Amino acid sequence: MPNKAARARAIALSLLPLAGCSMAPAYRPPTIAPPATYKETPGWTAATPLDAAPRGEWWTAFNDPVLDDLERRAEQASPTLATALARYDAARAAARASGADLFPEIGAGAQAARQRLSANRPLGGGAAQTYDNYVVGASLDYEIDLWGRVRNSVKAARADAQASAGDLTSARLSLQAAVADAYTRLRGLDSEADLLRRSVDAFTRAYDLTTTRHDGGIASGVDVNRARTILANARAQISAIANQRAATEHEIAALIGAVASDFTIAPQILQPGTLTLPGTAPSTLLQRRPDIAAAERRIYAANARIGVARAAFFPSLSLGLAGGWQTTGGALLSTPSSFWALGPLSAALSLFDDGRRRAQIDISRAQYDEAAADYRATVLGAFRQVEDALAATRLLATQAVEQRDAATAAARTSDLALTRYHDGAADYLEVVTAQTEALDSERALIAVETSRMRASIALVKALGGAPTA
Repeated sequence: MPNKAARARAIALSLLPLAGCSMAPAYRPPTIAPPATYKETPGWTAATPLDAAPRGEWWTAFNDPVLDDLERRAEQASPTLATALARYDAARAAARASGADLFPEIGAGAQAARQRLSANRPLGGGAAQTYDNYVVGASLDYEIDLWGRVRNSVKAARADAQASAGDLTSARLSLQAAVADAYTRLRGLDSEADLLRRSVDAFTRAYDLTTTRHDGGIASGVDVNRARTILANARAQISAIANQRAATEHEIAALIGAVASDFTIAPQILQPGTLTLPGTAPSTLLQRRPDIAAAERRIYAANARIGVARAAFFPSLSLGLAGGWQTTGGALLSTPSSFWALGPLSAALSLFDDGRRRAQIDISRAQYDEAAADYRATVLGAFRQVEDALAATRLLATQAVEQRDAATAAARTSDLALTRYHDGAADYLEVVTAQTEALDSERALIAVETSRMRASIALVKALGGAPTA
């Protein structure tokens, strides 16, 4: 018996070096040559993903305590973020479950029974027999991973968990940007509503002037109706802006996990501003795109699963070990009652499956190609988003300067036209035209300034976050 046990152990040990084999192809992530510089900002260079870098509370650069509070509430109660976190937790648990296959499975058990054997049983000798049976023991089962099936499954599960971590980071960054963007639009609407209220006051004074002049026989009814028209239009626009603001406020409530009916943000007029990024931002931030890192991890997982599919063409080997004590009477935990067994060392191989294993390899390869294509699309999309945001920030800055000049000139024209009308040097059509142009120019300026803030938020999102220093 000892010689047999020694031979069994020798066979098991001789198979262990083979456990280093792997059927997975050598992993080489797709390469996408980045541009030497960004077209919109020469001198800013691209880099490779580094998704673990900190992103910082970039929205605090706006110096707005209301926005800071909204971002904090979104982090704590957003259902979107909670969903991404739950998926990440599930992926981590799946990776731990898969990793357990790397180790033997050990079990223990005990049983006690009293049994009567039939007198008419085969070879029973015509006599019934009654006896007690007590067993206490343990067992070990272990799959010898010769072809890397288990190890590649573990690699794939761990890569999936890492990809899920990237998804969680992407969800958090997207949520932060969505809250900041919606808040920026809300404050833009507040500024527009304030402009319209001030315009209504001015148009009311102009309407009163035309009414007085009409009652004195100086102005015609046409002038009165023109003044009433522009006043009514401005009042109608206040209601339209209020409707848009309510919808935007409800949007923010949903983002931060609040009930829209109980959520309110007090109107406030803010000075326009943008986030300032240092010239080195792309070289340090594009590499932090978590979606790029997640896409790369999914390629790695798909590559490992090719190895799992290939391993199915080779025998699966498992080793068993059992031992314990058994007795029908007397001392249970004694040497005469002990037993043990090494084995069986079993191998199993499917000889015919009508192409099922080959099809599984084809599926795995197709999934790898899909993951590689998704990775390429993610990287190219990242470059496009950065270029779009850079172009927007640069061009909107120029547009803001020109629009501010236009608004200033239109305001002066409106004042001059009203003075000329008061002095009888012009008709009211000139006043209406000037007032309409002044209002449109001011609203356009607010829209441009709001777009500038939104573009800076989009740039932070496109770059994967903002610098912490």
